[in-house]
Amino acid sequence: MKTVTAALYVRVSTGKQAEKDLSLPDQERQLRDYCAQKSWNIHRVYVEPGASARDDKRPVFQEMIAEARRKDHPIDIILTLTTSRFFRDATEARVYKHNLAKHNVRVMAIHQETTDDPMGGFVEGIFELIDQYESEMNGFHTLRALKENARKGYFNGSNPRYGFMAVRINGA
Repeated sequence: MKTVTAALYVRVSTGKQAEKDLSLPDQERQLRDYCAQKSWNIHRVYVEPGASARDDKRPVFQEMIAEARRKDHPIDIILTLTTSRFFRDATEARVYKHNLAKHNVRVMAIHQETTDDPMGGFVEGIFELIDQYESEMNGFHTLRALKENARKGYFNGSNPRYGFMAVRINGA
């Protein structure tokens, strides 16, 4: 029986999250524990600090995908904590997973395990749609708050423009 070799993919969306150094190590620990329970080998841990999963413009992600598609087949499965770590665009997630499957590589979220049959694919698709919806709603609420902040005359940037200075206002 062939031993399964896993690639572990850990990601946070912002550099600020990565600086706190909590989520990335916790994701990696949980994925390593999962592999140990299954007696799976770990090919490599791919760490992507401060990269949105709304698109594929993630250098570490692309490196992992390229390795997964190699002819010598070093990776059998890509493990993530949840489906949102892999992608927050349901269509893109499906395309990548479909193309990886052609190389006999499966993508799996350890906290959203699904079966490897049509029902499992259906449930996984629902998880991906929820990830996309959450991402879009976060963007909607962020934009709404920024617009309200601007309507009130506040600057939404981190540093005031040349010739201006930041003044702290009570409650702000």
